[in-house]
Amino acid sequence: MSDPNKAAIAAEKEALKLKLPPIVRLPDDIGVDTTTQSKLLNYRRSKEQQKKINQLVIDGAKRNLERTLDKRIPSLPEPDYPSTMTSEIKKKGFNYIYMKQCVESSPIVPIQQEWLDHMLKLIPESLKEGKEREELVESLISEVSSDFENSMKRYLVQSVLVKPPVKWLEDEGGPLPESPVGLDYSNPWHSSYVQARNQILSNLHIVHPTMKMLLDLGYTTFANTVLLDLTGIRAKGPIDCESLKSDLSIQARKAEEKIMNAWYPKVISLFTKKEALEGIKPEKLDAFYNCVSTLMSNQLKDLLRRTVEGFVKLFDPQNQKSLPIFKMELTVDDDKIEFYPTFQDLEDVVLGLVERIAEALKNIQTIPSWLSGTSTPANLDTELPEHVLQWALSTLKVAVHQNLEGARKHYEMYVEKYNWLLDGTAVEMIEAFQAEDHTFDEYTE
Repeated sequence: MSDPNKAAIAAEKEALKLKLPPIVRLPDDIGVDTTTQSKLLNYRRSKEQQKKINQLVIDGAKRNLERTLDKRIPSLPEPDYPSTMTSEIKKKGFNYIYMKQCVESSPIVPIQQEWLDHMLKLIPESLKEGKEREELVESLISEVSSDFENSMKRYLVQSVLVKPPVKWLEDEGGPLPESPVGLDYSNPWHSSYVQARNQILSNLHIVHPTMKMLLDLGYTTFANTVLLDLTGIRAKGPIDCESLKSDLSIQARKAEEKIMNAWYPKVISLFTKKEALEGIKPEKLDAFYNCVSTLMSNQLKDLLRRTVEGFVKLFDPQNQKSLPIFKMELTVDDDKIEFYPTFQDLEDVVLGLVERIAEALKNIQTIPSWLSGTSTPANLDTELPEHVLQWALSTLKVAVHQNLEGARKHYEMYVEKYNWLLDGTAVEMIEAFQAEDHTFDEYTE
């Protein structure tokens, strides 16, 4: 047997002969973000579990959808429509309706306010007064604006689209307006056109440039004026009817002088120029001057007519703000109670003013008469039509009677109460009473 101590010593010696392992150096690329390291660093177990759960939910939903679709009734096949319902005509019609709606939805320039103002000037002022008439005018303006917008839309559709030959499209707003067809001025019509044009230029003198200047001159002079200024009569307070007659007569005379000193010299200057009669043949000269006289007469007659209408409107019972106030006195003359001036005198003065207006502008010479300087001048026809005068006189009579109704009732009340004191009835009663025998108390009473 071997000694155990020796074996232990030998083993220890053998262990001392062992060497430590070599030191291993770390690689140079340690800490660099490589692909393998990125996956390892970004890995999260919770994310992987969430992905699995989501995938399980999606798979379950797909299985449920497939089971539901399997249980559905299969859809019916599309019906076989007649060929007429899907014809080319129907497609064209629907396409046109769609394109028309698109064109009509485009912005339209509204009607200009200047045009509406010119339209309103053509309406007499008497037709625009009052709340109801103002509302009517506003509704008319709205209607005109709407019609203008609709017309512009229809014209836009007509100029952009070509309507297909589909009969049932006529119900879509009615047929579109067709473009105006002009006259054919080709060679077969050229000679007749030239002949008609020459006849118009030679016979229709109103198209002459001088006539146009005369028309513009009359419009600028008389369009917004009247012969008499009737706006401030009520502001003067109570006036005598004779004073009113005198004031308006003076105004009429001054207006005549103003016209003769302002408008008439300008008219004369138009026809003293060389180019005034340019293109007028000698045999057509009388006809040309007749046209001039007619145009001047119409302008002056329109001025007188508007003046008469304004004067009649002054006495309208409904126009209380402009009614003139006449000064009238209740007098006792020759045992008679009466107003001064009388009702008849007042009516005669008012009606006489209409005749005074109608007599104005009677002594305006015609252009040929002024140019020739004849000793017996020919004047323009400025007499108002008979129906205008009759209307004015009849309307004023009714208005004067209505406005004097209160004064007439006041007069009748005085006559009824006190006329017996003036007509001798009271004297006869006193004499009869004195001729009889009465007591002292009766005399006292």
